Amino acid sequence: MSRSKAQKVRQKQIREGRMDPAKLRSPYTELDLQTRKTKTKKDHLYRMKHQNRYPDHQGDGSFLCLFLEKPHYLL
Repeated sequence: MSRSKAQKVRQKQIREGRMDPAKLRSPYTELDLQTRKTKTKKDHLYRMKHQNRYPDHQGDGSFLCLFLEKPHYLL
């Protein structure tokens, strides 16, 4: 690939013994400060990771509760 005009100027300055402008950059230029609004594919996969953990278990999450009445002779 060809080099941009700015890259050529920087390399020329380095060859001439001047300071490399890339070293003067802030350390925050390498950080990704982008805020993502939608979930990525990895986020969707991680969200589904533990939902079907036990495929043999046929429970639907419900339970049985019996209400028994006292016999009338115990009242």
